[in-house]
Amino acid sequence: MKTIGLLGGMSWESTVHYYRWINEETRRALGGLHSAPIAMVSVDFQEIEELQRRGDWRAAGAILGVKARQVEAAGADFLLLCTNTMYNVAAEVEAVITIPLLHIVDATTKRIKQAGIRTVGLLGTKFTMEQDFYRGRLEQHGLKVLIPSEEDREIIHRIIYRELCVGEVYESSRTEYLRIIKQLNASGAEGVIEGCTEIVMLVQQQHTHVPLFDTTAIHAQEAVLEALK
Repeated sequence: MKTIGLLGGMSWESTVHYYRWINEETRRALGGLHSAPIAMVSVDFQEIEELQRRGDWRAAGAILGVKARQVEAAGADFLLLCTNTMYNVAAEVEAVITIPLLHIVDATTKRIKQAGIRTVGLLGTKFTMEQDFYRGRLEQHGLKVLIPSEEDREIIHRIIYRELCVGEVYESSRTEYLRIIKQLNASGAEGVIEGCTEIVMLVQQQHTHVPLFDTTAIHAQEAVLEALK
């Protein structure tokens, strides 16, 4: 089995899910006491979040590039960034490593197409919902992408950073997310991408009839498939 490289800590709340789900998938695939070979480096998210807020993606990309090289040096055969937003600097990371980067959008698109869906809603940070690095890649795969209203994008973003990233989950916030999901569905979205790795802490498939695509779980499952090749 290949060694899976994880660059985590963005936030560590969701990186915990990556570690657990990758190992659970490995045990399901191989049985017994098998667990996944993992090389992981975790960053200080406070530093990254401040750079996001300032729009200094170049500096953030440089930090992740250094950390990605550390993951590669630790023996990883391929790399996952345990985040959605920071795929904004995927090109910068890929430029400084020699191992493949398993892109979260590509893994998610594969699952969406398998479900026969062509129009999706996108939830995530404002960066993910509004900038082209994520939506554009989805559209390149032939998907139509719908995003919430500006007011609702603010609500989604605030809940991610002020609540989920610090481990706080509130029923009132779940109600807001479910309202937004319902509106996206009414606007034509056949399914909704949970395009922030923390959203699964708040909303799971059991909460709505609208098909959800949990990028954290999908990314973890794809990592195990790749490692078992």
